[in-house]
Amino acid sequence: MKFRVLFVAAVLAAGAAEVQSQQPQLAPMPAALPKARDVAWPGGTIALEIDATDVARAIFRVHERVPLKGGGPITLLYPQWLPGDHSPSGQIDKLVGLTASVDGKPVRWVRNPVEVFAFNIEAPAGAKALDLTFQFVSATAGNQGPIVMTQTGMQLEWNSMLLYPAGHYATKIMFAPKLKLPSGWGYASAIGNGAASDAPIAFPATDLSTLVDSPLFAGKHFKRIDLDPGGRSPVFLNMIGDTAKSLDATEEQLSAHRNLVKQSDLLFGSRHFDHYDFLLSVSDQLEGVGLEHHRSSENGVTRDYFTDWSGPATYDRDLLPHEMTHSWNGKFRRPYDLWTPNFNVPMRDSLLWMYEGQTQYWGQVLAARAGLWTKEETLGSIARVAATFDLRPGRKWKPLLDTTNDPVVANRAPQAWRSWQRSEDYYNEGQLLWLDADTLIRERTGGRKSLDDFAQSFLGGHDGQWAPVTYRREDIIAALNAIAPYDWAGFLRDRVDLASEHAPLDWIARGGYRLVYGDAPSAFQKTVEGRLKAVELLFSIGLTVGEGGDIREVMWDGPAFNQGLAIGSRIVAVNGEAYSADVLKEAITTAKSGRSAIDLLVQSGDHYRTIGVDYHGGLRYPMLERVADKPDMLGAILAPR
Repeated sequence: MKFRVLFVAAVLAAGAAEVQSQQPQLAPMPAALPKARDVAWPGGTIALEIDATDVARAIFRVHERVPLKGGGPITLLYPQWLPGDHSPSGQIDKLVGLTASVDGKPVRWVRNPVEVFAFNIEAPAGAKALDLTFQFVSATAGNQGPIVMTQTGMQLEWNSMLLYPAGHYATKIMFAPKLKLPSGWGYASAIGNGAASDAPIAFPATDLSTLVDSPLFAGKHFKRIDLDPGGRSPVFLNMIGDTAKSLDATEEQLSAHRNLVKQSDLLFGSRHFDHYDFLLSVSDQLEGVGLEHHRSSENGVTRDYFTDWSGPATYDRDLLPHEMTHSWNGKFRRPYDLWTPNFNVPMRDSLLWMYEGQTQYWGQVLAARAGLWTKEETLGSIARVAATFDLRPGRKWKPLLDTTNDPVVANRAPQAWRSWQRSEDYYNEGQLLWLDADTLIRERTGGRKSLDDFAQSFLGGHDGQWAPVTYRREDIIAALNAIAPYDWAGFLRDRVDLASEHAPLDWIARGGYRLVYGDAPSAFQKTVEGRLKAVELLFSIGLTVGEGGDIREVMWDGPAFNQGLAIGSRIVAVNGEAYSADVLKEAITTAKSGRSAIDLLVQSGDHYRTIGVDYHGGLRYPMLERVADKPDMLGAILAPR
């Protein structure tokens, strides 16, 4: 009996152990999305009708008819990976009210539970067309996303307004778009422009790739300026504004924008477009934007861009040069791992230090050459960037290459410790990299060659060609060696692949300058602070402070950081006085000649505390100072051609 009890107990224990050892099994994954093929969508041209007249509620209403070759399963995709965003940023959350039907009869759709930008539909046998209706509910407040529609203007991106069949290259899917705008609004896009009537506007049928690359701006207050009269391919400045007055550009201001076109031609030596449209919103209501396209660009500046030409809006005047440069660098010449066959294949960003970094460089150089910025303003901007990255502590652990992953890693969300997290530094540190390369080429060739030659040979040429040409790092190295033989592979490895404490600043001495710090801000620094509505003290106590004392940025491991300050706190008082920018700057100046700490009364939520910042270095603002016995190479770079 005892043996039997023991035997049963052993069997039960073994069974329990076997049960316990079994783990849950992964649920079956849904079928993979159809692989994109370079073949045409067999159904024919997709009709796309958008009603954009509900400006009071910022709602776009969409009807789409997808022609079919009989019934069966179809997968429709909402664009997810958007060129220029470098990330899966399609606003799928704003697509609502989706219905599908065939011959007026409802058809069920099912969202893919993994690839949530994909919708599966089983069309009835013999179906000739699938009708879709939905709404794109654009943001009505800043915390919902970009404001793209107001009662006076809109920024319409076609990719937000459509679904497309999976399994095909975007260039092989044709759309015939129609758009209904508020009556009388002016509009412009790379696929058409004019003034809206009460009837829908019919645009030419175009492939999906070109359509997504051709956004439309429209507004009650609209103005269109020819920036290249008689040119071989027209270039227009299309402006929408909060008011008619905000579009009152002077001839001097327009002349600088015309010079931008001329200087771009001289730099690149070719045009890869049959026409080019700057789409410019001059608005405090619409979202500020800067987004490149092959034959156009989306640009958003503040309402005072023209009316206060020498004021804080000066800060934005390198925007149009930057975005136009992308027509050559990013759209025509494109990183091989950023090119994808459609908008739901993941992009990879490993070459953004070229795509965005060199574009950032040319954007500021062209701003100076065109007269959008003065030489002094441009040098002020460069000095600020140089000082920022020379002191940026995040360089110690995170190489420039890894910052190219930031659009996906951080999804461009606000960050608490930007100087340590080092988000998307491929823009401005990339600018310094290419400034280093330009001065090195000039030095090694005795001024006979420059990065301008690289721009013409690598980004230019092939005049009139639209089809993108991809490149890899080795192509960049080969093109640089063709201009000026050097260890460019090592040059890029050291600056792109490796973490280092200080930014590449050899170009300063080569260029005939030195980086110094003064106790008064440069004219450009004042412009920055006016535009940001903040006082920037990163190079002294390590803070940027907004109006009312709100802390906007804290330098990692700086004096303020080491006393426990962070974004989200507010400075209430300085040395016993109510906070103001002048009071804080005066306290920093006074502390330079004394031993007492700077006392700050800080509010964090419902809590108050007094801290002492033991800093005695005074106010510090970066600037580039000329070295008298050296040629002004930077001046030569910025001089108009």
